[in-house]
Amino acid sequence: MADITRRLGWRHLRGAPTAHIRHHSGGKLLHDGPGLSFWFRALTAALSEVPVDDRELAMTFHARTSDFQDVAVQATVTYRIGDPALAAARLDFSVDPDTGVWRGAPLEQLGTLLTETAQQHALDVLARTSLSAALVDGVAAVRERVAAGLAAEPRLPATGIEVVAVRVVALRPEPEVERALRTPAREQIQQEADRATYERRAVAVERERTIAENELASQIELARREEQLVEQRGTNARREAEEHAAADAVRAEAEAARTVKLAEAEAKRSLQLAEAEAKRSVQLADAEARRTERLAEAEAARSVRLARAEAEGAREVGEARAQAQAAWLRVHGDVDVATLHALTGTRLAENLPNIDSVTISPDVLTGLLARLGHGESA
Repeated sequence: MADITRRLGWRHLRGAPTAHIRHHSGGKLLHDGPGLSFWFRALTAALSEVPVDDRELAMTFHARTSDFQDVAVQATVTYRIGDPALAAARLDFSVDPDTGVWRGAPLEQLGTLLTETAQQHALDVLARTSLSAALVDGVAAVRERVAAGLAAEPRLPATGIEVVAVRVVALRPEPEVERALRTPAREQIQQEADRATYERRAVAVERERTIAENELASQIELARREEQLVEQRGTNARREAEEHAAADAVRAEAEAARTVKLAEAEAKRSLQLAEAEAKRSVQLADAEARRTERLAEAEAARSVRLARAEAEGAREVGEARAQAQAAWLRVHGDVDVATLHALTGTRLAENLPNIDSVTISPDVLTGLLARLGHGESA
């Protein structure tokens, strides 16, 4: 859409590079070309804007095959306006001088023309094709037929339209028919899957049988080898027993000979020990007798000496005691009776045991007091 601005009763148009602008005034062509920019008066100007870029036209229509099955065709036609002057003369591409908006709907007219033309050729080719063939090769056939039909259509060049490309996106039957058509393939796939499953099971069963046979053969071989092992073990046990018996016999003979030799050696050794012990005992007895005799003589001499020393000591102690007693008697012979009593008490106190307390009865105290009184009066 062209960009139109207002300035003091004038209009300024600025077009896009992909829009062909045609400006007429008073029946004369003043401006003609893409991407123009100019001033004009709205009351005397006739403007047309023709797009010259490539346009995509998507179309969807239904067709019927030769076996009366309905299919939906999805296609896209790429076109462009190659002669803008011719297109502007055949279709209404005029724009409002105030807003720049098309007064009509020229692109819809072009779309209707292209859609109906393409649909006509697609219906023609599908009407002679069965549904299965249309689903297999229909896309290429419809595309080629539509492209050829549009290229041969005389109205399109007369309108200035060039078809750039034709693409058929899909041919789809009705959902029920599509599901029905999918059923055989699904059944075949399922059958293939079932056959693969059965083959896998058969292979598994065969492998299990082979494994079982191998296990049985292994068990038979193992039993046979166990039998051989038992026989070999018995043979080895008998041989070992025989060898043990022979070894025991040799060992017994050697042990008997060794025992005899040991007994003879022990007897000789015992005899030698007995003789040596007898000699030693005699020697020990002689030595003990001599030692006892010497000890007896020494003890007798010692006893004599001790007896003499004891007698001499006793005599000397008796003489010393006699002299000490005589001296004591001489000393105490001249002392009065009271002093003797005091000494006697002192000597008695020295020889008495430790006395913690003394209990004096009244009779003893009376007697002592009387004696003290008598002594004082004397």
